[in-house]
Amino acid sequence: MAAARHPFAIHNFRAYWIARFAASLAQMAMVIVIGWQVYDIARETMSIKEAAFQLGLIGVAQFLPLLVLSLFSGWVADQIDRRWIARAAVALEAFCAISLAWLTYNQTVTLPALFAIAALLGVARAFAGPALGALAPNLVPKALLPTAIAMSALAWQTASVIGPAMGGYLYAANQWLPYAVSSGLFLLSLLMLLLISPVPRTVVTSTDSPWGQMIDGLRYVRRNRLVLGAISLDLFAVLLGGATAMLPVYARDILLVGADGLGHLRAAPALGAVAVGLFFSWRPLRTDVGRKMLLGVAIFGAATVVFGLSAPLLIGTMGPSAVGSDFAPAVLLALAALFVLGAADMVSVYIRQSLIQLYTPDEMRGRVGAVSTLFISGSNELGEAESGFLAALIGPIAAVVGGGLGAILVTMLWAKLFPELRRARTFDPPANLEIPPKEMTT
Repeated sequence: MAAARHPFAIHNFRAYWIARFAASLAQMAMVIVIGWQVYDIARETMSIKEAAFQLGLIGVAQFLPLLVLSLFSGWVADQIDRRWIARAAVALEAFCAISLAWLTYNQTVTLPALFAIAALLGVARAFAGPALGALAPNLVPKALLPTAIAMSALAWQTASVIGPAMGGYLYAANQWLPYAVSSGLFLLSLLMLLLISPVPRTVVTSTDSPWGQMIDGLRYVRRNRLVLGAISLDLFAVLLGGATAMLPVYARDILLVGADGLGHLRAAPALGAVAVGLFFSWRPLRTDVGRKMLLGVAIFGAATVVFGLSAPLLIGTMGPSAVGSDFAPAVLLALAALFVLGAADMVSVYIRQSLIQLYTPDEMRGRVGAVSTLFISGSNELGEAESGFLAALIGPIAAVVGGGLGAILVTMLWAKLFPELRRARTFDPPANLEIPPKEMTT
């Protein structure tokens, strides 16, 4: 039988790709809806700043399980069949989605319920991230590994920006609908994961204790400066530039476009990311990948600043007519900035995920993936928390603009601190990847 020439020619990878895309789509749809519900419920009895503070707390509720469990979940992903870890995590996510659909349908959803289910989703993601990330390279021949990793990253990132837009539109149609659709997507993901047949994997033996093996993931990231620079750049840039966390505030109280407008605002970065993703599927990046990643993060920060200033700048020159409708000038400027923001973020994520996977040995991918998941989630959930808390302190507009400027400064600083990023010309890893001491593969 002729060797497969594309990952989609392999049954296991097709099932994996659908599973990851469906689960990511559902996760991201739920994130934006949970944020909107928290803000909407809080605004019934709280001021804008107090409600924004609740948005910060919901980010903390999702991040804490990841912080506590990430090292353990990475070690588990290197010890146990990654398929079953992913299946269990997706099943838990399906339970959360079904619970929120039921509570919202019956109009009994409360802030405590939203916080509790957000924490459960954090537990599921702590295990799903390392398992799914480390599983992809086990499903294809080595020659197809770069393409498979890029396609896996493309599935996650595309879903991560389409999902919230989908959630916003579905919520505008009916409040329980996004949770019902997410439930179906999680169940589809679970079915696809069940269809993946057993796959070969690297077996690791070590004289270290389980705790010592967990620390190996951190050790590897610390010693591989290219991986460390790529992961930490995302952490600090997105931590500061978390404009999307303020979308409920902008939709309701700044741009005055309501729940329907929230869907449009969340669709804009989705369209930018999909446009870039489609371009990469036709013209993959091959040269100067490190410099292009740094440039992508800098543009991400600049677009965040433009989005943050869209309303005050145009209201100051045009008056109240600048906001309040889908085609108002400030709304159009905000949508354009968010489109560029999503496109730039896609460039950064595509390059970062490919570099991390290709520069990590298979026997370390679970633990390194856990560290990456922790950092990525830190940038997302903690970015939401930082934006919410900062908005409560200085106001949402100043928080968004300051965060965008911070992302630009971080990019400039990382270009100096990690010259390995500037020097990364291609995705080709070194012939022999360094593995931390005290590990042997058999």
